[in-house]
Amino acid sequence: MWKSIASNALTLFIVILIAMAAMVAWGRNEFVAPGPLAGAICLEVERGASLSSVSRNLEERGAISDARIFRIGAEYSDRADDLKFGSYMVPEGASMSEVLQAITSSGRSTCGRDLNFRIGINSADVVLSELDLATNSYSEVTRFDAGVDPLPPEYLEVSDDPALVFRITVAEGVTSWQIVDALKKADFLQGSLETVPPEGSLAPGGYEVERGAERGGLITAMTEKQAAVLAEAWAARAEGLPYDTPEEALIMASIIEKETAVAEERGQVASVFVNRMQQGMRLQTDPTVIYGITKGEGVLGRGLRQSELRRETPWNTYVIDGLPPTPIANPGAEAIRAAVNPDTTDYLFFVADGTGGHAFAETLAEHNENVARWREIEAQQGAEGETGVQGE
Repeated sequence: MWKSIASNALTLFIVILIAMAAMVAWGRNEFVAPGPLAGAICLEVERGASLSSVSRNLEERGAISDARIFRIGAEYSDRADDLKFGSYMVPEGASMSEVLQAITSSGRSTCGRDLNFRIGINSADVVLSELDLATNSYSEVTRFDAGVDPLPPEYLEVSDDPALVFRITVAEGVTSWQIVDALKKADFLQGSLETVPPEGSLAPGGYEVERGAERGGLITAMTEKQAAVLAEAWAARAEGLPYDTPEEALIMASIIEKETAVAEERGQVASVFVNRMQQGMRLQTDPTVIYGITKGEGVLGRGLRQSELRRETPWNTYVIDGLPPTPIANPGAEAIRAAVNPDTTDYLFFVADGTGGHAFAETLAEHNENVARWREIEAQQGAEGETGVQGE
């Protein structure tokens, strides 16, 4: 009898093991299989939210088939404690594994409303956008000039929304004074900025921040990023450069940044200035003259006068030899890389070509021909402008 009982017990145990293995296999398959969601949704993960509350929310909204399996999968993959605050788009048919990846990885919000505070050369504006789930693209709700326009009602209605994503976007070539001045106008930031960071020390680009973030903390992040970009570029620099330190390379990068808005030209522009320095020629670049006048505090807003081209300032490269004492703006990573790895050319001159780019030349005679063509384009554009005004 005891043998029969033992045999039956062993059989039952084996059946249970098989059932458990089948259940685990089924659960694993459910975790990675396409989910039941018929259309994309925005999932908001509140600060301090628990895995249990998030999984229930997902199940109630039809994004996952079983909240328990979702939690078990999170525990099994050691992500149960990695929830990131934010608003995330859950696409149609997303698996539990994909949903978990979205809400525990980068913490970068991908859904809902987006407020982009854009710091440009001439102004700082704010663009409020909202994600259209049907097209998976953001559409503009409103925009306004920071510190100039009154806050629009569309912004006031959502400014306290905890899911609103705040971004700071700094254009390449903006000065440190312009960045500080603009950040003081960002009503969603806090903290004072008593001093302007050294010119060139702040990295342009995008920064996601939270409401109430410290302005000083953002400046620190920008400084650290620029230092890292410069260090990496300097370590991979070409041989034979006419400057000996990363700081001098940063000065050159800022001049390159201000001279061209065409990405493909940065290496050529860099080669012109490197060739000039190697031949003992002055750089003779207008943006340095402008910086000597404005000190980076705003824009000149007019053309340079001949008297200003002749006036001696530490930054006037028509008068001084070599590089100015400081950068004249905050260059982006590509301009920094161009400064330390310029194209190999014999160019010594360049002038606007009427297309937004420049015509490069090796000799003064060739350059004078390019200048003459540019003067013709300027004259034609001026005549067309006058005709347009008279016709209005």
